[in-house]
Amino acid sequence: MEAKILDGKAIAATMKGEIVAEVASFKEKHGWVPGIAVVQVGADPASSRYVKQIGKSFEEAGMNFRLETRDESTTQDEIVKLVQSLNQDKAVNGIIVQMPLPKQISQDAIASAIAPGKDVDGINPINAGYLLAGAGEFFAPATPSGGMEILHRGGIEIAGKRAVIVGRSNIVGKPMAMLLLHENATVTICHSRTKDLPGVAREADIVVAAIGKARMITADYIKPGASIIDFGINVVDGKVVGDVDFDAVKEVAGAITPVPGGTGPMTNIVLMRNTLRAANKAARV
Repeated sequence: MEAKILDGKAIAATMKGEIVAEVASFKEKHGWVPGIAVVQVGADPASSRYVKQIGKSFEEAGMNFRLETRDESTTQDEIVKLVQSLNQDKAVNGIIVQMPLPKQISQDAIASAIAPGKDVDGINPINAGYLLAGAGEFFAPATPSGGMEILHRGGIEIAGKRAVIVGRSNIVGKPMAMLLLHENATVTICHSRTKDLPGVAREADIVVAAIGKARMITADYIKPGASIIDFGINVVDGKVVGDVDFDAVKEVAGAITPVPGGTGPMTNIVLMRNTLRAANKAARV
């Protein structure tokens, strides 16, 4: 029996409808509209496409979107000052700085400059610390948060299950591990130096692929009935594919996200939800 397809596109559409209703209610109650500001340094085509998608998603949900673009030669001090001005702007509830940044700008310095309460993609070290502790109000990175939402809405049990994360980045692998751990999964993080990676992965009830290598996770990595969350975005022969060999793995797994149409559509939805959360908090102050 083929795996159940965890349709991120459909889940995102459902959540978008929920957010549209919440934004309308918020506007009626408070008289203003939640909004996000995106800072883009340079004109990388892939980054520009992503920013355009964010803008379209927010505008369709009835939320404000502001784009601040700066030249590739912009200094770190200029971007820090821009972020600080957005921190003080009451019309801005969420802030994203597009990564990667030019070499003269420290990603860590910019991440630290974003006010934690407006850091809707969870890159500020304070939010990262709260995520690690699993305490307080914090924003986790949008991409792994979207993966968790797929598990929740897909009816995948997490508590007591074994989860293997393949990939240890600060924006996907590590935060996904923390989010699963906070929901009482037993979590193993694997990487390029993990011995017998297929054997470790086969022990998992939930396999998360976030390694950035096309179709690396084959059927040999999967325990029958396991749930697969694939964050991979790779282009092979002009086609977008994941880190999982979808056609082979779907014959073994119990549930799996496709690429495209799986985890990808969820990121912007989580950014909208987080911005609305930030606006609600601002409205209470």
